[in-house]
Amino acid sequence: MKIGFLITARLKSTRLPLKIIKDLKGRTVIERIIDRIKEIKGISKIVLCTSGNAQDKLLIEIAKRNGINYFTGFADDVLQRLLDAAKLFKLDYFLGITADNPLISIYHSNLIANEVKKNKYDFIKIEGLPVGCATYAMRLKALETVCKIKTVIDTEIWGALIDRPEIFNIKRIKARGKLNRPELRFTLDYKQDFEFINNIYSHVPFRRVINLAKVMDYLDRNPHVAKINQNCIQLQLDRRIKEKIDKHYRDNLERIKEIKHKIYAN
Repeated sequence: MKIGFLITARLKSTRLPLKIIKDLKGRTVIERIIDRIKEIKGISKIVLCTSGNAQDKLLIEIAKRNGINYFTGFADDVLQRLLDAAKLFKLDYFLGITADNPLISIYHSNLIANEVKKNKYDFIKIEGLPVGCATYAMRLKALETVCKIKTVIDTEIWGALIDRPEIFNIKRIKARGKLNRPELRFTLDYKQDFEFINNIYSHVPFRRVINLAKVMDYLDRNPHVAKINQNCIQLQLDRRIKEKIDKHYRDNLERIKEIKHKIYAN
C-alpha cells in the first residue's frame, strides 16, 4: 500500500495576500507545514499540489528547495487536482491539508496513518482539534468516485462531497486531552490569524517543529494571545450549495452506489 501526503497550495488569497509564503521565524508558512509532514511515519511521497498559473510558480521552487514533489493541475477544482496528483504518483491513499495550516497535529496525523494501514476506511477525519490542526485521509478510489459523481466545479470547500456515511466507510477520531480545543483557530485567513500564529512561533521554544501540547500550555498561561483572532470567522460552504449537494446525493443514491461499486471493483 502506497500512502502519500498531498498539500493543496495556491497564492491567490485576497484577504491575506501571499499568506503561505509569509515568514514564521525564518521559514515560510508552507515550509513550516512541510517540516511537520516530514515527521509523520509511513508517508512515501509528499506532494505540493498547485496550479499551472504563473503566480503559483514560486510554490514549485519552494517544493524543490525542500526536497518534496510537486504537481500542477486544475486551479479551482481542488478535488480533481488531488485525484490527478494521487494517480500520477500511484498512491492508494493520501493524507492531506491545505497550505494555510502551519500547526497541523503530527500526533493525530500518525494516528490517521495507522488507521489507513488497516485498509478499512474511505475517509478518515479528526474532530475536536483547533481549526487548522486536523489533517485527513482519503482512499484514492473514494476520491475517484466523488469526482465522477460531483456536479460542482469549485471544490475548495469539499467536505460535503466525501463525508457521506451512506456511501463511504468513514472513521472519525476524537481529539482528547489538552489538544481538544475546537474553539481555537490555528489557520490563516486574516491579518489577525497571522499575528496570532506568529506570536506562537515567536514565543514557544522549539528546534525543528513546535510541540502542540506546549502551544496549549503557552496559551493557557497567556489567554490574551488566544483573543487575537477570536473574532475571525471560518469560511463555510454556502448553504444553497450544501442543499444542492444533499439533494443530488438523495436523488441519485442508488446510481452513486453503482458507480462506486464499479470503481472499487477495478
